[in-house]
Amino acid sequence: MSFIEQLNQSWSQSGSLLCVGLDPDVSRLPSALRGDKSQGIFEFTKAIVDATHDLVCAFKPQIAYFSAESAEKQLVEVIAYIKSNYPDVPVILDAKRGDIGSTAEKYAVEAFERYQADAVTVNPYLGFDSVAPFTAYKDKGVILLCRTSNPGAASFQDLEIDGVPLYKKVALAASNEWNDNGNCSLVVGATWPEQMAEVRALVGDMPFLVPGVGTQGGDVEAMVKAGQTAAGSGLMISSSRAVLYASEGDDFAEAARAEALQLRNQINAHRSGL
Repeated sequence: MSFIEQLNQSWSQSGSLLCVGLDPDVSRLPSALRGDKSQGIFEFTKAIVDATHDLVCAFKPQIAYFSAESAEKQLVEVIAYIKSNYPDVPVILDAKRGDIGSTAEKYAVEAFERYQADAVTVNPYLGFDSVAPFTAYKDKGVILLCRTSNPGAASFQDLEIDGVPLYKKVALAASNEWNDNGNCSLVVGATWPEQMAEVRALVGDMPFLVPGVGTQGGDVEAMVKAGQTAAGSGLMISSSRAVLYASEGDDFAEAARAEALQLRNQINAHRSGL
């Protein structure tokens, strides 16, 4: 099953557009999990997965939170745990890789063969030859940075080329030129609903990974109305810190579930067709 097929199935089965980001920050782990950092990262992340798996359409581990603590082994174990216990939930490796030639090929191997991710985030600004090693994995998802959620996004992404903003050029390339295998998606931040609506009009039903909800303050109603497809799906709305650290005590997993449930219901309140 391809990533896009798995994602469509997950949207349908879970009734959710929520994607929980797995960003285990050692400094914020409950005190009982701080003794052995690497093992604590695994146990914390596993508990979050167990607590929220039925409320999400995807999980999104952020590679930096693992590699900064030399916990790559634990990242492998977390993804393997999800695939073994919750195989219907796709896993997106948030790595934002971008390089050329043989280096890009190795990054694709890292994401899809070493870590066994179902999809990976990729920086498209080096051009198609930097993206092609990822899209060559036909059953894997390639999620290209388009209009990111951070305040500085406009510095380059809004620059116009022949009267067209760069982020729209990326969207059009991903949709019309780079998507021969039907496995491309886009990162479009929740903090820019107007631009999200414009990108949706350009690319049809292509899935969006949507950061910026929760701690970054994206407006849920505006974002859902701007980005959803006619079927009321098309979005992987990512929340990390607001879910993971709803409590920093021993009840962290229960608090994470409560926050995820509240956010899923808030999203669903604005979806079409429900």
